[in-house]
Amino acid sequence: MIFIAVKFTVRPDRSEEWLNLVDDFTRATRQEPGNIFFEWSRSVHRPNQFVLIEAFESPKAGAVHVNSGHFKTAMAWMPEVIAKKPDIIHVQVAGTGWSQMAELTPSGSGQ
Repeated sequence: MIFIAVKFTVRPDRSEEWLNLVDDFTRATRQEPGNIFFEWSRSVHRPNQFVLIEAFESPKAGAVHVNSGHFKTAMAWMPEVIAKKPDIIHVQVAGTGWSQMAELTPSGSGQ
């Protein structure tokens, strides 16, 4: 599995619209055959920072993603909205998605 985490720092005057701006890109990516997940979060401490975590089944699926029309469209408009070059972690890991954390279970849960 290819696991990717990207920190996007968005221009302050554009941060409130960021999730709407990436909505088409997000929906299209989630429909890709090799996509496992594609999830956005907003920093609690840095309101202009958004973190994208994504995973693909294989390097081939990742290559299909970066060569897709929706990826190229997003890369074309994002420079006008971001405040700095995004930081990224890109690694290949064993597994096929999320696992459950062994150390923590909700109280009263039968799981």
